[in-house]
Amino acid sequence: MTLKIAPKKQPAEDPRHIQALQNYETGLRALQEHKFEKAKTSLQKVLSGPNKSLVDRAQVHIITCDKNLAQPALHFKSPEEHFDYAMSIMNSGDFVTAGEHLDKLLKQQPQSDYVLYGLAALYCLTGHVEESLKTLHEAIQIGPALRFQARNDSDFQNLAEDPRFTELLYPDPGPDESEAPAESPSPY
Repeated sequence: MTLKIAPKKQPAEDPRHIQALQNYETGLRALQEHKFEKAKTSLQKVLSGPNKSLVDRAQVHIITCDKNLAQPALHFKSPEEHFDYAMSIMNSGDFVTAGEHLDKLLKQQPQSDYVLYGLAALYCLTGHVEESLKTLHEAIQIGPALRFQARNDSDFQNLAEDPRFTELLYPDPGPDESEAPAESPSPY
């Protein structure tokens, strides 16, 4: 006698669960795109779904949306204003946020001497000596006057004893003109 094994019937998916899952995915995509109002609307639709785990996740994301919607968006009139904002954040000790702003500025203006200078200061303050020296060198190559500013900038005090820093700020002027060979007088 052979037994016939009947295939298991797949339970029909709950249409409310499918809809909640779609709303959750839409909300998550909008959240990743920083479209917080749209994300919140989609995620709120998930709250009436049957899946408690999905509801809990949606609630967490809604809180994230609310926090971002409560913060006013930052709009700067100029790159210099954005730079000043980044420096004020750095001076308050929030090095991570300052770095994010400086990186954004550097992408917009890759050859900006003052942005490179700010990054060099940030690197120095956070103990990244090699990056600080390299970035300060780049800044000085673009804007040689920054050499004099760096000499008195307390943000670089961690480098004060480093000979590479000294060489960067006080370069060797080269041979004196008095040591240069004299030109022979013109016969005419």
